[in-house]
Amino acid sequence: QVQLVESGGGLVQPGGSLRLSCAASGSFFSRSAMGWYRQAPGKQRRLVARIIMDGSTSYLDSVKGRFTISRDNAENTVYLQMNSLKPEDTAVYYCNQFYYGSNYWGQGTQVTVSS
Repeated sequence: QVQLVESGGGLVQPGGSLRLSCAASGSFFSRSAMGWYRQAPGKQRRLVARIIMDGSTSYLDSVKGRFTISRDNAENTVYLQMNSLKPEDTAVYYCNQFYYGSNYWGQGTQVTVSS
C-alpha cells in the first residue's frame, strides 16, 4: 500500500552537497513520520534524520548543522539536504515511512563522498 522511491544520490567531493528526495505513494503520507536512514559497509542501519507530522525534526548528532530534513505533504515527498559532506557520510541512504506501527522502506540510494 506504500511505495517509496529515493533519488539524488551520487558521488560528491568532501565539502560538497547533495539533496536526496523520496517520493511516496499511498494516502497516508501526511499522517506518517518520515525518516532517512543510512547503512555503511560493516555497520548497522541507523537513523540520520526524522520528521514527524507537525514538522518537528531530529538528527543524528554527527549530521546536526549539516543535514536538513523537510517534507512537502502536497507532493508526498520528503527531502534530505546534505551540506558539508564528509567521507564518513558515505553509505546507502534509505527513506522510511512509519504509519500505525508499520515501517515502509525504499530501495536506497548510494551516497559516496570521496576526493
